[in-house]
Amino acid sequence: MAKVMIVDDEKDHTYFMRVLLEKQGFEVLEAYNGREAYDQLTAAVGQSVLPDVLLVDVMMPEMDGCALQLKLQEDERLKQLPVIMMTAKEQMTDSIKCLTGVFGFIEKPFETQTLLSMVKNAVVSKENPAGDR
Repeated sequence: MAKVMIVDDEKDHTYFMRVLLEKQGFEVLEAYNGREAYDQLTAAVGQSVLPDVLLVDVMMPEMDGCALQLKLQEDERLKQLPVIMMTAKEQMTDSIKCLTGVFGFIEKPFETQTLLSMVKNAVVSKENPAGDR
């Protein structure tokens, strides 16, 4: 079962995505800001509990999604995780600095099928890196 970590400070959004993903058979992990996510990820390295995909909101307190993505890119053990950035349309220009290593962007509010399709594609990309396709 693939694991998805949702990183979003809006608990209603997190709950909605959790229910949606669990109905599709995903195991869901949660963090409510970038710092919490980074701490969970670094603690999980080497324990086989890393998620297969990260769904990361751009705008969050403590450490936003862009800062988290930049920290992930600095860590050889974490930089290969597919990251899907979630952002409101008006935040898209702010998100450009996050491009390095990002699997994709999804605009909020999103269609559920668009989110599910992107998550499934990210899982496949992790299972079959570019050189293996």
